[in-house]
Amino acid sequence: MDKIDTFRRYGLFDARVPRYTSYPPANHFLEGMGQRHQHNWLQSVPDGSDVSVYIHIPFCKRLCWFCACRTQGTKTMRPVNAYVDILRKEIAAVRATLAPGIKMSRLHLGGGTPTILSAQTMSTLLREVFDAFQTAEDFEFSVEIDPTEAEPPLLQTLIDLGLNRASLGVQDFAPQVQEAIGRAQTLEQTETVIDFLRSNRVKSLNLDVLYGLPHQTIESFTQTLKHVIALQPDRLAIYGYAHVPWMSKRQVMIREEDLPDPMARFKLAQCAEQMFTENGYEPVGIDHFAKPGDSLALAAKQGRLHRNFQGYTDDQSPTLLGFGASAISTFPQGYAQNAPATFAYQERVNATGFASFKGFEMTPVDALMARVIEDLMCRFTFDEKALGKAFPKHLDAIHAMAVSLMQKFSDVFFISGDGLKLNPEAYPLVRVIAGYVDSRTSKKSSHSSAI
Repeated sequence: MDKIDTFRRYGLFDARVPRYTSYPPANHFLEGMGQRHQHNWLQSVPDGSDVSVYIHIPFCKRLCWFCACRTQGTKTMRPVNAYVDILRKEIAAVRATLAPGIKMSRLHLGGGTPTILSAQTMSTLLREVFDAFQTAEDFEFSVEIDPTEAEPPLLQTLIDLGLNRASLGVQDFAPQVQEAIGRAQTLEQTETVIDFLRSNRVKSLNLDVLYGLPHQTIESFTQTLKHVIALQPDRLAIYGYAHVPWMSKRQVMIREEDLPDPMARFKLAQCAEQMFTENGYEPVGIDHFAKPGDSLALAAKQGRLHRNFQGYTDDQSPTLLGFGASAISTFPQGYAQNAPATFAYQERVNATGFASFKGFEMTPVDALMARVIEDLMCRFTFDEKALGKAFPKHLDAIHAMAVSLMQKFSDVFFISGDGLKLNPEAYPLVRVIAGYVDSRTSKKSSHSSAI
């Protein structure tokens, strides 16, 4: 097929759709739902099962203009230390509600800038976590690291407490691009942190890169990608910059006229995919790459890949416990999101020990749609047979969805033994296709570009 003509026909270069790190996306969460159900959902987690834990540190010493995360700037550690004290209270309250035999299979610290914490404060926080949760046999401990804010004592503390996977933000090494997004970070700073981690036996490293940033060109981005590949990470994530100044006010600092147009964005993404695959990385989903022996690549090959708020993952736990302001917990029954503002979060924890503010309770139809979209995003399939086994009361709806997909996207899907598969050349359309089957998608909703 002529890829570009096909992509244009299906609106890839104009579409604004959810990233589908959850279904439904967080903009559908309702106030009061999380608080109403969080306690019951916590109590329903089976004794002896494994859970994943996410801790959000929303503080940064500098606010990068491209970022749309829930963060706040600080010049002192006083509010950070006070926030960690509240985190410890929330962790204790949630753990007291769970069955005693529950173990922690994953621990991830994100932000913001988790590495803004002092070594002592980080140690205090993590000891609270490990006192609360016994670790599972295949425990994985990962942290998002800002190479410009990662002192050796702090890194050593993380390593001493079991850090075995690190994720470093790169975005772009071109000075003009860094100046335009308010994030100065040299290659040397990045190499220094990576060398420290590897010399201390942290062997699993992930690097994040952004395309679609102001002033990016194929030539400049190619140079950044060469640097990134030379660092030999185990995993790579290549995200499209989402320019959403109506949601993230700091993005008004980025001039829209400096951003690459949709076709240029597409070419930047294609450039990265080509360079990564030519250097031995295997594609995982739509925006991740991994070395062949990495657990993420193996999960993709074996059909065990999942997608959550951190992107693609091989985490098999159905329960994710989110701690901190704006953190989202995932349960089989639905989602519970903590109050987003730090002050409101602290008030709620001080009052009850819990901070849930918004949430969403899944219906059987929502659960079916979540499975359909995850299958599309992770496996590029609509497996009618497997969906029918999992949701036997919805056979007619599943078949109707398959027929609708073939009618709408007849030249990008092909029929397999169990259902439909997406032509590999059409993988960039998968978010558009997910938006098509998503009954909750609204044209009035503001989302990021589909490329």
